[in-house]
Amino acid sequence: MDILNIDYEKFKLNNGMEVILYRNTDLPIIAGNIWYRVGSANERKGKTGIAHLFEHMMFQGSLNVPKEMHFKYIQEAGGSLNGSTSFDRTNYYEKVPSNFLNLILWLESDRMANFLSALTQEKLDNQIGVVKNERLERYDNQPYGLAWELIVSNLFPKNHPYSWPTIGFLPDITAYTLKDVTNFFNTYYSPSNASYVLAGDFETERAKDSIGKYFENIKFNGPIKQLDVKQPALGKNTLITHKDNVQLERIYLAWHSDNAYGKDDAALDIVSDLLSGSKSSRLYKNLVFEKEIAQDVTAYQFSGRFGGFFAIISTAKPGISLDTLKDEIFKEIEKLKTDGAEEKELLKSKNGMKSNFIYSMQNLDFIADQINSYNFFLGEPNSFNFDLNRFEEINNEKIKQVIENYLSKPFVELHIIPHKEG
Repeated sequence: MDILNIDYEKFKLNNGMEVILYRNTDLPIIAGNIWYRVGSANERKGKTGIAHLFEHMMFQGSLNVPKEMHFKYIQEAGGSLNGSTSFDRTNYYEKVPSNFLNLILWLESDRMANFLSALTQEKLDNQIGVVKNERLERYDNQPYGLAWELIVSNLFPKNHPYSWPTIGFLPDITAYTLKDVTNFFNTYYSPSNASYVLAGDFETERAKDSIGKYFENIKFNGPIKQLDVKQPALGKNTLITHKDNVQLERIYLAWHSDNAYGKDDAALDIVSDLLSGSKSSRLYKNLVFEKEIAQDVTAYQFSGRFGGFFAIISTAKPGISLDTLKDEIFKEIEKLKTDGAEEKELLKSKNGMKSNFIYSMQNLDFIADQINSYNFFLGEPNSFNFDLNRFEEINNEKIKQVIENYLSKPFVELHIIPHKEG
């Protein structure tokens, strides 16, 4: 199947920064998207959360861009911007009318070259406070908010880079110093550790000249030690019970799964969709509609560079035990493994994956970020067709195989239950 194919140009600057150009003149807009190959996986126990904290710090100004002005310049140009941090990478992105090319290049290059020149204790303290509040609001004080922290810390070995949450632990976040931040920047925020995608309506030669002008003279900081991570495995089932300020009990089941774009990654995506992707899916139909024992149910496949996990989450209705939910979940998994999916059911799942993907391609931001993602994980920015074809090739034999290979293995089971009033 050949649905999506893009023309792009990829090259490296003398300082090692990768540049990928994708020209699309359908609309007079451009999207800049930079990936730094650093995420929470590059941290260690006792020093967690700095990758995410640093994402915040990068919007606090640089030598020629005062604090808050990065946002102001882009928004006054009629554009949008943001950043995000994951286990594997940190990205920053802007989308603006195409005549503001030099603006986004100047802003992004100034913080790459001159971030430390504007770093102050006041800015660090301020952002530690912001991230501390984010941690408290979204995790510690949020109903069910500690679930994934409990899952990953039990699913992955203690020294595996996915065994702590991306936001980090509160004592680590509040202990960071200017020296820590400086060392982190000097280690990872080097042009040789970055990939910059420019997508949209631009003149290629002018764009190359401008990118060279703004980025070429930024010094790189030498090679970065690559992580050597063994594929994790659980030796036995693990049951965790956590009391929380919640009204309803919830069960989480998590298994080790395949890496990003691995041979079984797409099939596990299809399995998750068959189980809970719509109101007619197997788990949703059984637990929520027919037996009316669950408020909700969700299954999904997460995949990263150094591992993945397949998760199923369901909230019990009042008076229903989590063991009852668990039994029904495993019955549906076993039924799918034994009988496979019906032809129409499988076709619907594939078509849904395909249509959602193609619909997303209408967004230039999505295209730019996917190009960077493919470049990072696969080394080939034009992997759109490869990505789609992974789903097209899945059949019942493959579905049965991945359920046997992953969902029949040891798993982590988390029960979140209400505090008993006493």
